[in-house]
Amino acid sequence: MAAPDPVADVIVVGGGSSGCVVASRLSANPDRTVLLIEAGVGSGGPGPLGLLPIGPGSDIVSRYPVELRPGRQATIARGRVLGGSGAVNGGYFIRGTPSDFASWPVAWSYSEVLPYFRKLETDLSGDRRWHGVDGPMPVTRIGRDRMHPVSAAFLEACATEGFGYSADLNDPNAEGAGPVPLNASAGRRISTASAYLEPILDRPNLLVRTGVVARRVEFDGVRAVGVEAEIAGVRRLLRARQVVLCGGAIGTAHLLMHSGIGSAQHLSDLGLPVIADRPGVGRDFGDHPEVTLEYRPHRGVPRDPHTAVLEAVLEADGIEIRPYTAPFSEIIPGADDTAARVGVALMRPDSRGQLTLRSSDPRDPPVVRYRYLASAADRAAMRAGLDLARGLLASAAFGRVAEVADGARSSIGTFENLGTSLHLSGTCRMGSESDHGAVVDERCRVIGVDAVTVADTSVMPAVTSRGPHATAVMIAERVSALIDGDTGPARGAPGSGGV
Repeated sequence: MAAPDPVADVIVVGGGSSGCVVASRLSANPDRTVLLIEAGVGSGGPGPLGLLPIGPGSDIVSRYPVELRPGRQATIARGRVLGGSGAVNGGYFIRGTPSDFASWPVAWSYSEVLPYFRKLETDLSGDRRWHGVDGPMPVTRIGRDRMHPVSAAFLEACATEGFGYSADLNDPNAEGAGPVPLNASAGRRISTASAYLEPILDRPNLLVRTGVVARRVEFDGVRAVGVEAEIAGVRRLLRARQVVLCGGAIGTAHLLMHSGIGSAQHLSDLGLPVIADRPGVGRDFGDHPEVTLEYRPHRGVPRDPHTAVLEAVLEADGIEIRPYTAPFSEIIPGADDTAARVGVALMRPDSRGQLTLRSSDPRDPPVVRYRYLASAADRAAMRAGLDLARGLLASAAFGRVAEVADGARSSIGTFENLGTSLHLSGTCRMGSESDHGAVVDERCRVIGVDAVTVADTSVMPAVTSRGPHATAVMIAERVSALIDGDTGPARGAPGSGGV
């Protein structure tokens, strides 16, 4: 008996920052049918930059218990909505640097990825050598004359301390302090759902379904034939000729392991079948540890929900200093942290984390251990960064709008305000087939199986020394182009099939 026809030629799993891009680009070929499935809800539209809808009452995030370092537990939130975490974040959209990509495979050097950074954006304020002017994502910056007083004072303090000013932190040679490039327009966050997906939802060869939870990729031997998904409590097999995973660094690694791709020993211990022994799945991921110092704004310093959470940063020797414009209780609905803070993040940390399965039930969240500040070098770098930040807060320039909180000095030694930047990357890193720790090849195809590709931050060989959102969109652009080069026209239109 012949196998049933596929629901679509390509199933894109995850409608986040990367998945919306892949669905848009691949469905531009009218002869290819594309189904995008997202576990969360539809796009909520552009939101104000100064409010992050990720608090305790939010229904558009997934929450994961994590261990930041031994004895330090936390809960992190990731977007569960079309647009993903890029629909709920602060709009930070700084690219990875040329030195970041020097550690990636040669096929992903800065010269190779620059055309895709340019393709994805409309940035009318940067040097045209480095920037695009007709891409889907608007990239803007807050001028110094329009910045929040805290941001303006921070930049003045950086200048007083001898740091150069960089008007464009997406310039390949940028360093020092400057305004943050934002995926925003008129004070409102623009996600890839808004920029890439919503304008093309009327394509007859594109089907977008929310509330669809992927449980595993299904295989015939080592060839993917579709995705087992749960829809309104009912499990169904959604057949496809190709599967593209865009679940993010946590979701993609979790799904691959439940699909039989990962450490054979780990999977076997949980009673899961092994399709491909790739012990690199979930291993040695990167992220940026952040410790905050408290400051007290003077009376009368304003706050507006359309003021970006972060308008300016300092990049200095692997440290990023972030002056947040308001307390988190005003930024995140339901948060109880009423202190205004400056964040200090290690952008090139030694620490590497590990993600493993908690059980054989795909509904159980994975075990996520960051192992932050495990090395003496990381601890020393963080202390130096905190000393630098405290000096900036104590400067006369910053003192015109705020003062250093009394406890700022003591927190330097204890790292008591340790948190994460939520930049988890590299759980399915790319490399050669002979590299036993690699999960995908240089075209982001999963090694050891056929017809499965990954297009999100999980493929990063190392976390970039800037926040990964812009790089995630670039990865999706480039992987979409690689898929176009690998496959010819497909057939048919996506059938409803109850999807």
